[in-house]
Amino acid sequence: MTPEVLIYTDGACRGNPGPGGWGAVLLFGAHEREIWGGEAQTTNNRMELTAAIEALSALKRPCRVELHTDSQYLRNGISEWLHLWKARGWRTMTKGAVKNEDLWRRLDEARLRHQVDWRWVRGHAGHELNERADALARRGLTELLKET
Repeated sequence: MTPEVLIYTDGACRGNPGPGGWGAVLLFGAHEREIWGGEAQTTNNRMELTAAIEALSALKRPCRVELHTDSQYLRNGISEWLHLWKARGWRTMTKGAVKNEDLWRRLDEARLRHQVDWRWVRGHAGHELNERADALARRGLTELLKET
């Protein structure tokens, strides 16, 4: 049977662009894993995408995943826009370049190993697991800033 994994992701940025962090909480049965990281010069959207990429990439085998994000950009991008961008040769409806194409391509590849149900959750609304993902994203940012 394919495992069921619950994932909550978030990104954070100080300035936009500026230093940023990403975080994710992964739950599989009684097992929990927290992952986080940061980048010196980035945007909030890039950190949201990175959190999802890193979370899906952390899974050791194909899984059924329920991935929660408070980013409309991430959820709409993966659920509505991605297939259109690919059909247009990675161009927007106005024939412009897709912002963050490098990360969208990585996310597209990472999700193909899994069956992912993309869910949106309101950020900063007291949802325990979303708040944990947010804290991990801020931890990634804080640890990055300590290193520099």
